[in-house]
Amino acid sequence: MNTLNLFLEKKKNIIYILLLIICLLPAVTPPYALFAGLIFALSCGETFPKFNKKMSKVLLQASVVGLGFGMSLQQAYASGKDGMLFTIVSVAGTLVLGSFIAKRLKVDKKTGYLISAGTAICGGSAIAAVGPVIKANDGQMSVSLGTVFVLNAIALFLFPTLGHTLGLTQHQFGLWSAIAIHDTSSVVGAASAYGKEALQVATTVKLTRALWIIPVTFVTSFIFKSKSDKIYMPWFIFLFILAMIINTLFPLPTDLTSGIVMVARKGLTLSLFFIGASLTKSVLRSVGVRPMIQGVLIWITISVVSLSYIYFIV
Repeated sequence: MNTLNLFLEKKKNIIYILLLIICLLPAVTPPYALFAGLIFALSCGETFPKFNKKMSKVLLQASVVGLGFGMSLQQAYASGKDGMLFTIVSVAGTLVLGSFIAKRLKVDKKTGYLISAGTAICGGSAIAAVGPVIKANDGQMSVSLGTVFVLNAIALFLFPTLGHTLGLTQHQFGLWSAIAIHDTSSVVGAASAYGKEALQVATTVKLTRALWIIPVTFVTSFIFKSKSDKIYMPWFIFLFILAMIINTLFPLPTDLTSGIVMVARKGLTLSLFFIGASLTKSVLRSVGVRPMIQGVLIWITISVVSLSYIYFIV
């Protein structure tokens, strides 16, 4: 029996490595990489869990910094200025609405707040930042992360299709995806599939939105009357800005910056494979019905409201 288990484990590892290699091919886009990882996790279970978790985070952050070498400060300002005001309103509104829905659905207070924060700002990063502040336990963290990751995976496939169906411009789609999709990974993945301009807009607006982790964390400590010495600092965002500054003030050779951006996009594709490979059946089962309903209701609301604002006003 042990020999059989060893054989099956070895076979599973080989399949995992083959999929990882396939994701390096130029034809494989972020949505396909996420789908490949998801199918593997649901059919084979989780493989190399610590490696998946670490690589999905580190590789995503490094890839975002790399994308900064393909942008200038002027482009970033032009891309992000339309989303500034709505970002402020939507972050506050989502937190309030999410807490209200959680209370009505009788979702655990801390779990509901984590889901709201993840939807309002930047998915798993926001949850990881706010969780220690409100002293959330492992169960509450797992449920909120699972909810956000499942919706994140759906958004990566759904949003580009909706964008084309609604006839959204590159600028409109980039702005919409940055506001309405949870995690930076899926925002950049969906926008990358839509077009170059959409990617620039989405990356800038999403990372600007992610900076709200800091004030929201401080406000959260007062709401929950807790004291925490640890505050998550999204350092990769500052490195992204530094990359843009370098690219603006000290223009590098085009071949070099193009190469960095190309590697960064492939790094994003791989990070989405790692994220998909982490969404096992046990993760999906841990979510539960009520937290998922809360997550879906908040997500639909912010998606529709932001789309209406972008479609008719921007």
